[in-house]
Amino acid sequence: MGYSPERKASVLKWMLPPNTMAIRQLSQEEGISEATLHKWRAEARGKGQLLPDADVGPQGWSSRDQFAAVLETAALNEADLAEYCRKRGLYLTQIAAWRPACEQANDWDRASTARLGQATKEEKKRIKDLERELARKDRALAETAALLVLRKKASVIWGGGEDA
Repeated sequence: MGYSPERKASVLKWMLPPNTMAIRQLSQEEGISEATLHKWRAEARGKGQLLPDADVGPQGWSSRDQFAAVLETAALNEADLAEYCRKRGLYLTQIAAWRPACEQANDWDRASTARLGQATKEEKKRIKDLERELARKDRALAETAALLVLRKKASVIWGGGEDA
């Protein structure tokens, strides 16, 4: 059964904030299968429309939806941004928190490489310290073994007791 574009748009509006109706509930009310509604939402998201899941609040929005919200609000003045947030059930602080996260997302690879480099440097230092400690203990063990051998020889030469 085909649905008109008007009907589809009308139903998709119920998935938008601040309404953000759950697909299961929308399916029951509109008489459209959940699979169809999921498909419509996926298609709309593919076209760049912001359609977060209704089951989660703005804290549970996917990074893709957060990025879309940041993009949509990037050029808005304060009044328009406040209106945008009211329509979608968001707070200005959420958009403000998402913006730096989105900006840093592209630096993740570079930051990850820097962290890995730092970790590698720390591990090399740790290995060097452990090798130095092992060498010191090896020398101490060799010295102790040499002293024991000398003690036994001295005992044999000078006729020490049986304890040696």
